[in-house]
Amino acid sequence: MRITNSKLSGGAAVCAVISGLLYVAIQFIHPEETVAAVSTDSWVVVALLTVAMAVLGLVGVTGIYLRQTEETGILGLLGYLALGLFFLLPIAFSFAEALILPHIVGEAPGFVENFNGLFNGEGTDGSLGALQSISVVAGVLYLAGGVLFGIAVFRARILASWAAILLIVGAAIAPLTALVPHEVGRFAAIPVGVALIGLGLALWSDRKEGVSRESLGVPTSPTTQPAV
Repeated sequence: MRITNSKLSGGAAVCAVISGLLYVAIQFIHPEETVAAVSTDSWVVVALLTVAMAVLGLVGVTGIYLRQTEETGILGLLGYLALGLFFLLPIAFSFAEALILPHIVGEAPGFVENFNGLFNGEGTDGSLGALQSISVVAGVLYLAGGVLFGIAVFRARILASWAAILLIVGAAIAPLTALVPHEVGRFAAIPVGVALIGLGLALWSDRKEGVSRESLGVPTSPTTQPAV
């Protein structure tokens, strides 16, 4: 099989769409983050789905960024780096949730409770050391990555502007989730999930248009719309 930029771009588009769909779906099926839930099958399934969401999201966002690297400039680079680093965190932590916590919950329920407390809003007892700062780091990367990358994509005017705006809004409202119960606040992730779906579909459409232009012998340009 011949590997082309078009095929890689199409693959990244599919990854972005699936990641967005998983991100939305997970918010509806995530079990309560309690010690008792850790040993259930649903806990493991959702944790593994989260790992898949993050891996696919990282690939998808990379493809979206590479399609408009020059047009998004330094703002796009900063946003991409922040968003990419954010996706690395759930890959690591959800891997631990799926394959480590269920095996140690019987011997170390206190550690499991503290581990869950990193993200469920209940906090920890201070025994996790440097890990206690991970929720703050994740929040900063999520906010900065979503807002900066969204603004850069919107200004580039290549992919779906509405999806870029939704990414900005979804990331910007994330800090407000601290004001509501965690079970409610998690649904603030839905706009970001929908934004990933929209950007993925736009990248797929853009890739198909590029293939059509090439087949007709029409030179492709780095942009399909004028940049702001």
